[in-house]
Amino acid sequence: MIRNHNLFTPSKHTLALFFSERVVPFLSRPALPALLLPNGLYLFSSNAICRLPAVLRALHVAVLQGKGAEVSKALQGPLNYLDQSLSKRTTPYLTAVCHPSKSQHTYTPFVAYSTSYLVIYNCQYHYSYFNQKDVDSQDYVLTRWSKQNKSQVCVFPISLPQEGKRNILLTSALPYVNNVPHLGNIIGCVLSADVFSRYGRLRGWNLLFICGTDEYGTATENKAREEGLTPQQICDKYHAVHASIYKWFQIDFDFFGRTTTKKQTEIAQDIFWRLHKRDFLVEDTVEQLRCESCQRFLADRFVEGICPFCNYPEARGDQCDKCGRLINAVELREPQCKVCRQTPVIRSSKHLFLDLPKLEGQLDEWLDKSTGSGDWTANAKQITRSWLRDGLKPRCITRDLKWGTPVPHPDFAEKVFYVWFDAPIGYLSITANYTDQWEKWWKNPQQVELYNFMAKDNVPFHSVVFPCSLLGAQDNYTLVNHLVATEYLNYEDTKFSKSRGVGVFGDMAQDTGIPSDVWRFYLLYLRPEGQDSAFSWADMALKNNSELLNNLGNFINRAGMFVSKFFDGCVPVMELQQEDKRLLAQVGWELRQYIQLMDKVKIRDALKHILNISRHGNQYIQVNEPWKNIKGGDSERQRASTVTGLSVNIACLLSVMLQPYMPAVSQTIRKQLNAPESCINTMLQGTGTFVCALTAGHRIGTVSPLFQKLEADQIEALKKRFGGQQVFDLCFCQTQMYECDKCITPCHLIYFQGDKVRTLKAQKAEKAVITAEVAMLLDLKKQLALAEGKSPEPTPQKGKKK
Repeated sequence: MIRNHNLFTPSKHTLALFFSERVVPFLSRPALPALLLPNGLYLFSSNAICRLPAVLRALHVAVLQGKGAEVSKALQGPLNYLDQSLSKRTTPYLTAVCHPSKSQHTYTPFVAYSTSYLVIYNCQYHYSYFNQKDVDSQDYVLTRWSKQNKSQVCVFPISLPQEGKRNILLTSALPYVNNVPHLGNIIGCVLSADVFSRYGRLRGWNLLFICGTDEYGTATENKAREEGLTPQQICDKYHAVHASIYKWFQIDFDFFGRTTTKKQTEIAQDIFWRLHKRDFLVEDTVEQLRCESCQRFLADRFVEGICPFCNYPEARGDQCDKCGRLINAVELREPQCKVCRQTPVIRSSKHLFLDLPKLEGQLDEWLDKSTGSGDWTANAKQITRSWLRDGLKPRCITRDLKWGTPVPHPDFAEKVFYVWFDAPIGYLSITANYTDQWEKWWKNPQQVELYNFMAKDNVPFHSVVFPCSLLGAQDNYTLVNHLVATEYLNYEDTKFSKSRGVGVFGDMAQDTGIPSDVWRFYLLYLRPEGQDSAFSWADMALKNNSELLNNLGNFINRAGMFVSKFFDGCVPVMELQQEDKRLLAQVGWELRQYIQLMDKVKIRDALKHILNISRHGNQYIQVNEPWKNIKGGDSERQRASTVTGLSVNIACLLSVMLQPYMPAVSQTIRKQLNAPESCINTMLQGTGTFVCALTAGHRIGTVSPLFQKLEADQIEALKKRFGGQQVFDLCFCQTQMYECDKCITPCHLIYFQGDKVRTLKAQKAEKAVITAEVAMLLDLKKQLALAEGKSPEPTPQKGKKK
């Protein structure tokens, strides 16, 4: 949100605008404004404008350097960053004016939005003062703009499918809003999707990358009760947390939205009515688990018990994480309420079901086509086949909750949609909040290819339940062509657990001092593509020090340093010999393999070919010894020139191939090499083209090391910090505060459970919740007493009656 009384503070050489305070939504990608004018139109603030890198550079050239004539040149490269970053607007124009000027005439970038285009102009504004009356609407500004001699710099259409191009609609599974994502969540969907999105743009595909937070359901209600907030406040809080984490990890969404919007209600209810009118919904009475202690029906994920299929003791009420089978909560053996740990009872309630058996024929026909022609991962196919093999059953789409998209049917007015009917529709509604022409993406299967990225536990909902909803709606929806699912990422030899302090979560990674690009690299290096993998601190240090520092970084740094040291910063003339041509053939083969694998979303395997190229380069340098040849005769010096020139061009190629994986490092390499922007758009076209981007005479920039070594003591400290004991600093035993080794688990659990009880009481939480937590506290104290050989019963206090 932006709140502005006045956009600029008046000074002698500043154009000033004043407005009464208005609140305007601000997008996650700052493509839009601003300030809402009284007439309903919008005006950019300079702060919002400056968040766009292209405009920021233009402002620097025009305002600080006073070189208005060079604005076009300054914008030419950075404007590529703006491609596909626009959102829908219904206002005729959004304008940005008023920047400090040193004279009575200055050239200042002017940004105008129409409903379909972003246009950036150089506009000449005259020195003058404005007051409230002058600019109560945009009329004055637009009149001034129309009178200027404007030269168009660039026009970008809002991202919509285009004729003759490959149109990719890419979604990442919507993270649930009440949890902070851990590394496994990040690699499982958003990071993998981001890599493919960046790669697709380098390939020249017309691509839209959509994601957002899934915000409805009982989990949100309970989190709100725990923190003493409303569900909406919880959603607002954790949506911002998620957005901040993904920003730090450089996840480059076109739009990061949320499901608690009017568009979500409109689209979900429309799909519901279409299913209802086509008789794909049935009514039935459902036996549900109800917790009498919490006084509510329990959502599936708030029940745990023994899986009826594989006997896994911690199966959820909707699915078993071990065998992957979907479960009805009442089928669990020995169920427990996850909130209070009491045994729930079975109660009946009338609900609506999606008639999956009736849609099975359409689903089979579509699946055969999609899995046959698309790039579905092996686990996605296997999970889907196993679901179909067991036979489809009607799936409940309503729940007895308050926080959710309301069911519009009058007989079910007190119910909301089940989150797994509602949540995938969030892809559509988030796109609708990005552009009012969302149907060109979502109702256009002839032109659009849809990629879904997720972890394997989400597969059945994306391959069966959601497609059935769209097939039954019969509205020409775009269905998934490529379903990309990962296995699970574990932490060391156990699972991630926020409550136990085990593992690195998204909000903690940036506090480690390790750059986000290094996190990205390591997570992608061990991406669980075919089987589960495990994060290891020791292995992360090994990969950073060997692959990044000694292999990739060493090669790129040596190539650049040779140019700087031996050739005065200019790329030397190259005369290729047979050995050089063999290296070119090797590099070309690795590039083609990289493209083939990335096209098939084999992200982890493709990364290995980047590292192979730098290994080839290191060997090439080591064999040819340019640091020795530069001191020899003419032929030796020419050999040093060729080796150096070819090496620095390979470094340029690596910067492009690395961009989807490590965008900041990629940008740093190109800056150090002063590489032309054109190299980004040519290297990955077709089957791959290794061109000589840095020709003889090209002057590079300042070269410096790209990576730092991760030291053993640093890694050991991080391992200890995130190994499950980092939340425990002190132990309370027999009223003495001391470091505890022998009884660390019960002592610390007692301390933190007591802290939880105190917090709930301070927040005046519901009595049932407090009672349940107190019971857990007393039970922990009994366990500690038994462990210490004492009586589990409390000692009566003197002076008080029993």
